[in-house]
Amino acid sequence: MSLKTSLGDVAPYITKDGSEIRELLHPTQHAVRQQSLAEAVVPPGSTTRLHRHGITEEIYHVTKGRGLMTLGSERFAIAVGDSIAIAPGTPHCVENTGSEALHILCCCAPAYSHEDTELL
Repeated sequence: MSLKTSLGDVAPYITKDGSEIRELLHPTQHAVRQQSLAEAVVPPGSTTRLHRHGITEEIYHVTKGRGLMTLGSERFAIAVGDSIAIAPGTPHCVENTGSEALHILCCCAPAYSHEDTELL
């Protein structure tokens, strides 16, 4: 199991919510057991699908771009440097309102799985 990964070495894939993800650290490939870390990229003018996770707690941290976050019944602006706590069961999605790609680091505990993602 790998202790280190580099963003450029990781192939992207599309998650159920429609965002492009690069798994930076995940138990299936790396020396982590209880969590995962990924970078999500949302193109300008795009919105991820509203979804929730039954057991997974997430933390989003915006590293590039800006947008709008829907979190439960709230909707608020997000920008570089913002971190968002997403409790299990909370509906959420992200809209890129900027002119450049929106980049978000996503930490999940337990680790991300398609099976724990419910589209709404």
